[in-house]
Amino acid sequence: MKLLTLSIAAGLLLSLNAPVASADNLLIERVRSEQAITLPKRGSHMSQVEARFGAPQQKVAAVGGGSRRTPPITRWVYSGFSVYFENTHVVDAVLNRANAQEVGPAPARQ
Repeated sequence: MKLLTLSIAAGLLLSLNAPVASADNLLIERVRSEQAITLPKRGSHMSQVEARFGAPQQKVAAVGGGSRRTPPITRWVYSGFSVYFENTHVVDAVLNRANAQEVGPAPARQ
């Protein structure tokens, strides 16, 4: 009887780990596919980004800029990624989330 109970408990534990394994596989597949995506390079000027990637879907108004220690940060939203500018130069470019359950940057506010 103890062997049956242990077997059932082990089976339940293994079944709980199954969704995690498939989620890890999907994440690995997404990372591999995203490595081929070209993003704007750090230090590029706004005009260079727009010339290469076209007009963004949305330009989010600058945040900050009240002092030299807090320069204005602007975000441009494209279909697959967002670009962050300090003044007029790229400081970072990040991929948008694949779906609502994914942990990552929040979607652009409309």
